[in-house]
Amino acid sequence: MDLPTQLLVWLFTFLTVIAMAVAAQRLLNVRFGMVRTFLAALVAFGLAQPIMEPIIGLIGPDERETVPGPGALGLLLLVIMCVVLIPMVILVLAEALVPPGSVPGPLELVRSVRGRISRGRRYSQITRIAIRHGLGPYLRGRGERLEDHSGKIRLARSLREALEDGGVTFVKLGQVLSTRRDLLPAEFVEELGRLQDQVAPAPWERIEPVLAAELGGPVDEVFAEFDRTPLAAASIGQVHVARLHDGQSVVVKVQRPDIGAVVAKDLEIVRRLAVTLESRTRWGRSLGLRDLGEGFATAIREELDFRVEAANMAAVTASEGGSVTYPAPISAMCTERVLVMQRLPGRPVTTATREQGPELARNLLDCLLRQILVEGVFHADPHPGNLMLLDDGTLGLLDFGSVGRLDAGVRSALQRFLLAMNRQDPLGVTDALLEVVPRPEDIDEAALERALGQFMARHLAGGMDSAQMFTDLFRIVSEYGLSIPPEVAAVFRALATLEGTLIRLSPGFNLIGEARAFAGRYLAEQVSPETIKETVGHELAALLPMLRRLPRRVERIASAAEHGRFSMNVRLLADDRDRAYLTGLLHQVLLTVLGATAGVMAVILLGIDGGPTALGTTSLFQLIGYNLLVISAILVLRVLALIFRRPRASDERP
Repeated sequence: MDLPTQLLVWLFTFLTVIAMAVAAQRLLNVRFGMVRTFLAALVAFGLAQPIMEPIIGLIGPDERETVPGPGALGLLLLVIMCVVLIPMVILVLAEALVPPGSVPGPLELVRSVRGRISRGRRYSQITRIAIRHGLGPYLRGRGERLEDHSGKIRLARSLREALEDGGVTFVKLGQVLSTRRDLLPAEFVEELGRLQDQVAPAPWERIEPVLAAELGGPVDEVFAEFDRTPLAAASIGQVHVARLHDGQSVVVKVQRPDIGAVVAKDLEIVRRLAVTLESRTRWGRSLGLRDLGEGFATAIREELDFRVEAANMAAVTASEGGSVTYPAPISAMCTERVLVMQRLPGRPVTTATREQGPELARNLLDCLLRQILVEGVFHADPHPGNLMLLDDGTLGLLDFGSVGRLDAGVRSALQRFLLAMNRQDPLGVTDALLEVVPRPEDIDEAALERALGQFMARHLAGGMDSAQMFTDLFRIVSEYGLSIPPEVAAVFRALATLEGTLIRLSPGFNLIGEARAFAGRYLAEQVSPETIKETVGHELAALLPMLRRLPRRVERIASAAEHGRFSMNVRLLADDRDRAYLTGLLHQVLLTVLGATAGVMAVILLGIDGGPTALGTTSLFQLIGYNLLVISAILVLRVLALIFRRPRASDERP
């Protein structure tokens, strides 16, 4: 065979494969990947001859016939449908056995192998750390259930030490878990609360290139003065003191070099570990580790972007801080890895005298409660390290990497919760709590109300331990199957951290009594004549347009009812998505019925003896039956392709 003939043969083969791929995809009415469809058609082209030869030999024309009869057209149609049927069967089987996305492409496979090797080293390191601290059985879901207090303390200590050895990401994971009293026993909360995020500072030779790259010039040109010795250092960044050219004293927070890659690798490990533990262990499923891991990863990624912290600072600074001062960011100099902010003159808050403590604690509590209940933007990590005692004797609040945000609806529910607690109203507390958390369908509200009533009777009396109050409240939430949303969990985390800070500032500080006093002051503000007048004015302004239209609408309805023309129209399936879903469902049912009908008719025709001869020994009824059998297979495959196709995110979007 000469070269032009070979090229024509290859071109014909290629076009035939393309035609088979297009026909198979159009008949299945499902979008497949280009490579998958082409490979299915190519395999079908190779299988067509060995599959079709026995069929043609069974029902084909007699070799003694020199001129094909009228049944040849039916045979040709059968052959074409069988050739197209082969790639359809391959595509449907591939969809069922190897769904799209389950096998990575070549480039993805190379990246995946590299990532697996890198993660494998880190997995091995983490596993060795866990085994060294006696946590190996718990990773496999085979750890013993410890009921005694001493056993839980030993396990919690081992977990804390393992997290400390694991590095920055795992230390922060432990710090987050230490605030989830609704998920962890008290022994774990107390032990994980001792995790420290303090490391040796990075050398100036590694910090200077980061500053120059982020600020667009040498440090000596950007700043009038810059202290190369860090004021403080943590796992993600370190802080230096500097002075701008206008004479303003500032603090510069610089991210450690290459910390992003390390944290990203660890976050991927945390995510995979959370998924594995949730699927293989009882305690992982009960804690909802998958959602916890995703929320933790989102928070850490935001903490790595200093622009988020600058925006948080600007949002909190815009609110009224009262007796607490916030540093303002220098927005023009804030980047992803560098944060420049106003420097507050002062000293650590732990140096406050015993006489200053109660007033400082009261101001801090008032500030945070106003942030949560009134402003909706609050500092989520008010531990002593983030507080300063300023030179004028007031408090300064630092480090806005962790900030919570609440919408108006949640703030309103929390306000009602606090006011009902102040009145010791179990019904009001229950209603407000069920507005804050998602309401389970089978919750016993009466039992929940009694439990909250007993909780208030036990803890709202004087001299009770506020830390135990939070523990008991979370125990009630857990017992009744209530799921706390992340933004509300951040509120309780901030309050739990605040409770320890207040006790540190003023031993014996009555958090419960002061919170009730704040509720009384807030209620007095809400019912003042000016506030009531303003609220009524806003409500009337919102209702006025509706009130203007109301008489005309009432008159129109009354007139229609008087003359017997009053009617109601209800539009079913008004949403396009509902109509599309129902139409698709009807199409599948119709195709199933047609396929089954064609199959039954094919079986009946193939079982009939006699009839006019179409090809050789094959009767016309049998030839029609074979064609109907192939049509039935095509229709059934079309339905199966839709069944096996997994729903994708793009399909679920409106």
